[in-house]
Amino acid sequence: MKRILITGTAGFIGFHLAKLLLAEGFRVHGYDGMTDYYDVRLKQRRHQMLLLAPNFSMTEGMLEDQTLFDRMADNFAPEVIVHLAAQAGVRYSLENPRAYLDSNVIGTFNVMEAARRLKVAHLLMASTSSVYGGNKDMPFIETSKADTQLTIYAATKKATESMGHAYAHLWNLPTTMFRFFTVYGPWGRPDLALYKFVDAILDGRPIDIYNNGDMYRDFTYVDDLVRAIMLLIDAVPVRPADGVVPEGDSLSPVAPFRVVNIGNSDKVRLLDFVDAIEDCLGRKAVRNYMGMQMGDVPATWANAELLKALTGYRPQTDFRVGIVQFVTWFRDYYGK
Repeated sequence: MKRILITGTAGFIGFHLAKLLLAEGFRVHGYDGMTDYYDVRLKQRRHQMLLLAPNFSMTEGMLEDQTLFDRMADNFAPEVIVHLAAQAGVRYSLENPRAYLDSNVIGTFNVMEAARRLKVAHLLMASTSSVYGGNKDMPFIETSKADTQLTIYAATKKATESMGHAYAHLWNLPTTMFRFFTVYGPWGRPDLALYKFVDAILDGRPIDIYNNGDMYRDFTYVDDLVRAIMLLIDAVPVRPADGVVPEGDSLSPVAPFRVVNIGNSDKVRLLDFVDAIEDCLGRKAVRNYMGMQMGDVPATWANAELLKALTGYRPQTDFRVGIVQFVTWFRDYYGK
């Protein structure tokens, strides 16, 4: 039974990934700091559900606590590490940038050090579509330059990609970075647009729509995302012996390192997304149209051909279907 360490298992994506891997017969250990960036009760409930599985165990602690993290990693002895824990949120990075350096840079360094020391078979780490920043060539492809990050959040994630490449090169540590595109679904974070929109509409409060609605996102359903991650566990990058990289592959010529987009490959207009929420709820939103939020980008759109080539899989849940799944969970969880 393969042992997989997941950081961030009380978080939105980590919870769903742990649940999937447990159902598939893996042994999973979770590590999470349970920070109060949003309602900790939601995180606690996720962990309570995971702890019902006999093959799940967890440690509560911060990524920055290297002593605790190392002790936990040594005891569990993972074969694979999936590093999802991070200080999330593009907008919060404008208010508290230091939290992103502590968690995303220092915390990720501690994870990489443990992976190097334990010689894990594969280290997989979460990045974000935000690293594409000011890049206007869409759909975004992994081999495009990504040097124009617009927020500290995106900059810390790009930094972890560079750090991951260096460790892969120096220590021959197989490493895959995945760039997520606007993930949504049941048990989602309260700071995500879908959660905020549904909550506000049901309470009769206005919703803020930035850039007057002229926004496009590649909405990726969480179940699709975690299935892609699970399949990538076995897609272990290998350093090219001759330095030649196959066309279309983001594999490094000098390291067992690869970047992979995980997105729905479908650019959806924000106003169409809001319309679908209204249709699902059976009521109209009070729309507060606003200018562009500082650090935000007008559009994201993934090219997921590399993911398909590596795994035979590509996310494809229609956003209308995903919205129904989220609203069903939200109404049930909050009794609304």
